[in-house]
Amino acid sequence: MKTEKSELYEENKSDRRSFIEKSIKLAAITGIGGVTLLSGCKDREEKEGDEKEVSPPEDLMQEHGILNRILLIYDTCRIHLINKSSFPKEALFNSAGIIRTFVEDYHEKQEENYIFPRFQKANQLTDLVQTLLVQHNAGRNITSQIMQLGKTQTLSSNENQKLIQLLSAFNTMYRPHEAREDTVLFPAFRKIVSKHEYDAMGEEFEKNEHKLFGEDGFDSMVSKVADIEKKLGIFDLNQFTPKM
Repeated sequence: MKTEKSELYEENKSDRRSFIEKSIKLAAITGIGGVTLLSGCKDREEKEGDEKEVSPPEDLMQEHGILNRILLIYDTCRIHLINKSSFPKEALFNSAGIIRTFVEDYHEKQEENYIFPRFQKANQLTDLVQTLLVQHNAGRNITSQIMQLGKTQTLSSNENQKLIQLLSAFNTMYRPHEAREDTVLFPAFRKIVSKHEYDAMGEEFEKNEHKLFGEDGFDSMVSKVADIEKKLGIFDLNQFTPKM
């Protein structure tokens, strides 16, 4: 017959065994599964952290990349027009459409609504801003004329020459225009706004882009430009490497 003392001993022994088993299970969960879970959370956080918000100047400079690729398209079309060689005319006029919708009606409006006024308010780089505004208007005038010529089925000799002049004028203006923004205006922008205003503007830029062009607005524009480059035979980057 078990005494009260022995029964108490067995009960404590059983409790200790149960406690040890629970401790082992808990250690397994926290030591292996828990670490895995925490590691998974950390990995997700790191991945989410990799998708950092693009700052307003970075956003505008990426969009300048699209502009630069269209300037190359314009150069190519201009050479074809000068040499009177055949090329898909829709490539030129579709490019002008991208300039109108994405560069002028969106990208430049962002600059005019968010960037330029803050320099004017801070009385910084006001002469540069004024010149950039004048050039925006000049560019829109050129684009309207290019698009108007695009409605003509067959260009006359004079219209052909006019188109050459328009493409040359557009590229001659916009290469130094966007270079000055990238190297002078945009780097100075961070210095004249608060961090809160800077961050909020980045979110506003993204919202405006999605509203006008969808969630993948920038990527879709890059794809459209690439398709035009392929039609003109200038998509392969290797062809621009000099043979030395």
